[in-house]
Amino acid sequence: MAATSNTFLATPTKTPSEKSKKSHHHFPNSDSKSRFEAYNRLQSAAVAFGEKLPIPEIVALGGQSDGKSSLLEALLGFRFNVREVEMGTRRPLILQMVHDSTALEPRCRFQEEDSEEYGSPVVLASAIADIIKSRTEALLKKTKTAVSSKPIVMRAEYAHCPNLTIIDTPGFVLKAKKGEPENTPDEILSMVKSLASPPHRILLFLQQSSVEWCSSLWLDVIREIDPTYRRTVIVVSKFDNRLKEFTDRWEVDRYLSASGYLGDGTHPFFVALPKDRNTVSNDEFRRQISQVDSDVLRHLREGIKGGFDEEKFRPFVGFGCLREYLESELQKRYKEAAPATLALLEQRCSEVNTELARMDSKIQATSDVAHLRRSAMLHTASISNHVGVLIDGAADPAPEQWGKTTMEEQSESSIGSWPGVTADVKPPNSTLRLYGGAAFERAIHEFRCAAYSIECPPVSREKVANILLAHAGRGGGRGVTEAAAEIARAAARSWLAPLLDTACDRLAFVLGNLFDLALERSCSSNSDYGRRSGNMDGYVGFHAALRHSYNRFIKDLAKQCKQLVRHHLDSATSPYSQVCYENFQGGSGSGITSTNRFNQALVGSFSLELSEGGPALRHEKVRDQENIPPEKDAQETTPGKGAENREALRESQLTVPETPSPDQPCDMVYVGIKKEVGNEHGARKRQARMIGHSRNSDNLRLQNAGGFLFGNADSGLRSGSAYSDICSSAAQHFSRIREVLVEQSVMSTLNSGFLTPCRDRLAMALGLDLFAVNDEKFMDMFVAPGAIDILQNEQQSLQKRQKILQSCLNEFKTIARAL
Repeated sequence: MAATSNTFLATPTKTPSEKSKKSHHHFPNSDSKSRFEAYNRLQSAAVAFGEKLPIPEIVALGGQSDGKSSLLEALLGFRFNVREVEMGTRRPLILQMVHDSTALEPRCRFQEEDSEEYGSPVVLASAIADIIKSRTEALLKKTKTAVSSKPIVMRAEYAHCPNLTIIDTPGFVLKAKKGEPENTPDEILSMVKSLASPPHRILLFLQQSSVEWCSSLWLDVIREIDPTYRRTVIVVSKFDNRLKEFTDRWEVDRYLSASGYLGDGTHPFFVALPKDRNTVSNDEFRRQISQVDSDVLRHLREGIKGGFDEEKFRPFVGFGCLREYLESELQKRYKEAAPATLALLEQRCSEVNTELARMDSKIQATSDVAHLRRSAMLHTASISNHVGVLIDGAADPAPEQWGKTTMEEQSESSIGSWPGVTADVKPPNSTLRLYGGAAFERAIHEFRCAAYSIECPPVSREKVANILLAHAGRGGGRGVTEAAAEIARAAARSWLAPLLDTACDRLAFVLGNLFDLALERSCSSNSDYGRRSGNMDGYVGFHAALRHSYNRFIKDLAKQCKQLVRHHLDSATSPYSQVCYENFQGGSGSGITSTNRFNQALVGSFSLELSEGGPALRHEKVRDQENIPPEKDAQETTPGKGAENREALRESQLTVPETPSPDQPCDMVYVGIKKEVGNEHGARKRQARMIGHSRNSDNLRLQNAGGFLFGNADSGLRSGSAYSDICSSAAQHFSRIREVLVEQSVMSTLNSGFLTPCRDRLAMALGLDLFAVNDEKFMDMFVAPGAIDILQNEQQSLQKRQKILQSCLNEFKTIARAL
């Protein structure tokens, strides 16, 4: 609606013919000019410093072909080919139009990027389009986006332009142009909505006359932003195209009223502008604008049968009426907003003065060593305390933003998956974003899952043979058990050691992330409750040293923990450790395994064949009658000696025969062979012989007949039985080592090795590293190259902001006194 009947936008009550002949471009009085200049300077400062000030502004909206660019040129009073650069499609343009009767030619200046200063005047109007285009392309290339909400500010001083400030926005489009991203229309729509949403802005919506109200897509967008059109001015552009369709008065009056679509209190403006785009002088361009207005009115009066309701609709027809209304409406808004703007400026000036005083004291403190030490110590203590709080459990800052999932931890730590683990290890809560103590416990549990997913790896027959036969040659009653245990110990050292190192690295990564979280918590607490932990903002060198010291502390903890868990692994896999035998002592049923049978059989001297497919055992046994008790006394023991002593004695008195190679096939077991005299006919079979009493031989034959060792007597002693039983025993030993290591040693070591020092020794370690130095070395953290420069640059920026805002405040105080 070009105007409404409410207090927000007052409909003009006088036609141009009823007003004074004074130029519309002049201010009614000097106060109006002062307000306009004050708001323009305030707007420039807001753009330069990113201030959010509720300055009354006009925002131009519409489709890309609805005539926004032509309207802006008409308001300026000269052409600069703005449509050729399509400025409204990618970046907003703030046009500050200032009527200056002395400026017979346009004086245009662009505000410098990120500054409140304006550059030199642009002499040629054609150069304006080039500057807009180059600035737009430079920013979009820097931000790597298709559109940007950061505006370009241009100030135009001219004798033929009104006092008006308009923000030209990107035109709505339905489809991206060739070479633009497909989401460009959505980005433009989102940006325009953001620019038009603040309630202090007037919406100038343009729609060409060929579009019917009921089918207007962009009018629906305006309705979303301003449902009742209370702050919207609707402009029907290219009105001369629609005039040809009207013949009777009732037709044109119904169209001009827009009844039924915009509401009774909404009155659009109807504007037509010159279509000739040929190069003409500025005077000719303005003459053409006035001529088009006259032609439209003449057609409504003379070309329409019965004319039109001139009393009702004349204030809304023609470009001149729109320009006058916009200028007066903006001046009215400026006057109404002056008191609130004054109060806001006083508040912002006070805030900037406080920031500037803090910055001055910070720069002065760079030469005060005692003050710096105190502030640095307080800040370091605050970081350490917050680390402890995060370890104990905290939900601030937001875990959704600062936490990490298990997959993110693996990826960002560059550690990857657990070594040797082929299964996908996903501990509980792996998809939740955790940090601190919660993430530490999850990583601990993940290590447990990874450790228990590793089984004793398969061992080749050659390895088993090399270990087992060596133990068999040493004699003793525990050869097979020792061999299986040695296989398990080697596997545990090979497979669990990398797992332990990875666990330490992962936990160190979790704790390393706490520095940024502790820093965020410290900043938040300082802003909420005052600077009680030392204001160290801007001291880049100190922050770098503090971060480095913290990371080194965590790295040292990881190194120490690796040594501790490796020590536990070495202890659990030591030949002197009883870990492997704790589950195999005494008992019945499962407690007596095949390993016990191996040990019993190894009382005699024998060789084990472990090659695949060959006989398992060649066994001949010779016992000395003096050392072997009678068969009926087999269960008796010598007084004063236990069974183990007897076994050891029995082993020491055995005659060790020639042992065949594990890979060489052997004949069937011979038991109780008589001592041969002389040679047999043909080649003599190579065999291990033991000479003994026939009664002992019978006893051993009875044992072998029962399939006592590795198979049954019918099929010979199969190597598969010996190999699989040994591997099974090794697997049990490996499981026991893993269980003892994980459950009894590693868990408590990791908790005490990482968490306890972080709680108890972090503050002291950081303090010794950073502050136990002389003043000269301490000050190196604060006078490092760039540190003082950053503070001084911030100080200069604050001083400029203070100067501009104070100047605006003084102007508005003057304006307020004149109200």
